[in-house]
Amino acid sequence: MVRFLTMVLPALVVFAFVSPALAVEPDEVLKDPALEDRARVISKDLRCLVCQNQSIDDSDAPLAKDLRVLVRERLKTGETNQQVIDFVVSKYGEFVLLKPRFGPHTLVLWLSAPIILLLGMFVMYRAYARRRADANRDKKTSLTAQEKRALNKLLKES
Repeated sequence: MVRFLTMVLPALVVFAFVSPALAVEPDEVLKDPALEDRARVISKDLRCLVCQNQSIDDSDAPLAKDLRVLVRERLKTGETNQQVIDFVVSKYGEFVLLKPRFGPHTLVLWLSAPIILLLGMFVMYRAYARRRADANRDKKTSLTAQEKRALNKLLKES
């Protein structure tokens, strides 16, 4: 176990301090720092359709680059962050959002985890209550000291 920890612990420390490399290329960066910050905020919320578990800000895929450029072009035209996001969603669907919107069509997605958690807690509570009831029932059905002496006396006689 100690050997395992001496091998794994340093690796975990290194991974904890390593930040993901951003895939934004220098030719994509906007000259206006405020617009670039807005573009980065939007890019972190949009999913790379090729990598699927990365934002377009982190992905090196050509489609992610195209989306980053699209976001920056829309921002340069004066659109708000929400307008840019709405445009990308209208073009690629809600799957492009890393954090899906809460709505009737995503109700199962948002509510299934809390419902499963509550169901699991209820099942654990019932199991614990049943175990306590069984323990209490065992205490009630066990013989008292006087009954044990009488039983031992009967067993010795026979």
